[in-house]
Amino acid sequence: MLKIGLTGGIGSGKSEVSKFFQAWGAYIFDADREAKHIINTDKSAQKEIIKEFGSDVIDADQNIDKQKLARVAFQDEFHQLALNSIIHPHVFKKIDSTFEKIQQQNKHNCFVVDAALIYESGADTHMDYVIVITSLLRYRTERVMSRNNMTRDDFLKRVTLQWPDEDKEHMADYVIQNNSDLNNLERESKKIFDSII
Repeated sequence: MLKIGLTGGIGSGKSEVSKFFQAWGAYIFDADREAKHIINTDKSAQKEIIKEFGSDVIDADQNIDKQKLARVAFQDEFHQLALNSIIHPHVFKKIDSTFEKIQQQNKHNCFVVDAALIYESGADTHMDYVIVITSLLRYRTERVMSRNNMTRDDFLKRVTLQWPDEDKEHMADYVIQNNSDLNNLERESKKIFDSII
């Protein structure tokens, strides 16, 4: 079974492409959601995070406060790297175990890892193909602002902590440019999906 990495910066439209792929028979492993789940439930990961960042990231009940963690982790590259080096090994382990399970079930035409940090984490080396979704910053800003869960400053700070689209495009097997409407995004996604599967 093919293992495909699907990545793109915040607000690029990666989640929409994931939905299309899922509708066309792919199994989607949402690495970003899995990372959040690990932070919420994995005791050893939580201990490592608290050891690394201290009381700055915990609430009154000594649990990790995700908003506090985000403020600390996304303040600069060093802090983001520290958090990622704790979380990524847990996510990789889960990718491997899920892939084996899905392969045995034999119900899907491919296994897609939907992750913002495919290249940054080194996960690209474990994929058969990597697809990068890119979009102009103004469209990305509009999309993120319309979700209403992040300030413009926080969004721009996160953009600076992710690799530039140009770097990812050079390394990608396929690139989808999302600068038009949803129908166009679906058309472009289908072309690439059909050429791989």
